[in-house]
Amino acid sequence: MTPHAPPRRARGSAVVEMAIIAPLAFLLVIGVIEFSLVFFTTLTMQYAVREGARYATTGRNDGTNTQLVSVMNVIRSNSAGYLDSVCPVLSVNGTARTSSNSGTLLGGPGDVIVLRLDCTWKLATPIVAAVFPNGEYKFAVAATMQNEWYPSP
Repeated sequence: MTPHAPPRRARGSAVVEMAIIAPLAFLLVIGVIEFSLVFFTTLTMQYAVREGARYATTGRNDGTNTQLVSVMNVIRSNSAGYLDSVCPVLSVNGTARTSSNSGTLLGGPGDVIVLRLDCTWKLATPIVAAVFPNGEYKFAVAATMQNEWYPSP
């Protein structure tokens, strides 16, 4: 027996300890990654809604759809692919002023609009999902802007 070798009874103990600790350590690391992804998604969706609201304030559409569908297309293109993952529910609130176009959903020139997305993110990691009801992280993002004074169509 060499002087640096562990006693015979201690051989293999590191493997057993690793087998006990590794699943918990990996679960914690994956949980941290999932929390990071959730917060990244929240910020990405906030950016996308802000860009959608900015597009909506100009009164434009892409020429092939209604203005609301065009706004959703702008939100989708700025959401980095997360829009369909969060199962969004879009709500639009128009505070109508006197304008010839105030009957539309996004209001007319000078109206204040609020775009809001209510989102749900399904969590995959059990240790993280246990913190939230039904294993879902629910969040809302919104943007409020005043429509520009564009000519009525």
